[in-house]
Formats: sequence, structure tokens, C-alpha cells
Amino acid sequence: MIRKHCFFSGKVQGVFFRANTRDKAQEKGVKGWVKNLRDGRVEAVFEGPEDKVDEVIRWCEQNQPHARVDEVEIKKEKPTGEFDTFFIER
Repeated sequence: MIRKHCFFSGKVQGVFFRANTRDKAQEKGVKGWVKNLRDGRVEAVFEGPEDKVDEVIRWCEQNQPHARVDEVEIKKEKPTGEFDTFFIER
């Protein structure tokens, strides 16, 4: 189990980035949340098996249908197991 706290920059708001991220994370069994930040970035926390978490993050960086990720900051954190699902935080 791993936890990664990410900040995505680029064209990531208003292009279904959060909904697509939620759907992909749920498909892969990754738990956590995603939300828009006031500075135009998107923040997300992913918890799950390392290969699945990394797969979702790579998908966010490279395959989001309408978004463009210019930069991603990733911080490894200690997993907490606090999440039951992956959700959009408002």
C-alpha cells in the first residue's frame, strides 16, 4: 500500500479532469480524492497498491481526454487507509 499526494498544473480545470480521474481511480481500485485549487492546479491524494497508484498518475499526466498536464508534483506520504472509495472533494 502506498500514498501519493499530487499537484497537477496545466489545462486541468474545467475539462472534466476531476471526474475522469475519479473514474480511472475507481476502475483501478485506487482510493482517495481529487479537487480544484484556487491557483488553477488540481490536487489529488491516491492510496492503493503502488503499481495501480502509479498507473492512475501516469494516466492523469498523459491520457486525460481534454486536459493538458504541464507539470506534476508528487509527494510520497504514509498511507492511512482512511478512504473507502475515490471521490471528488468540493
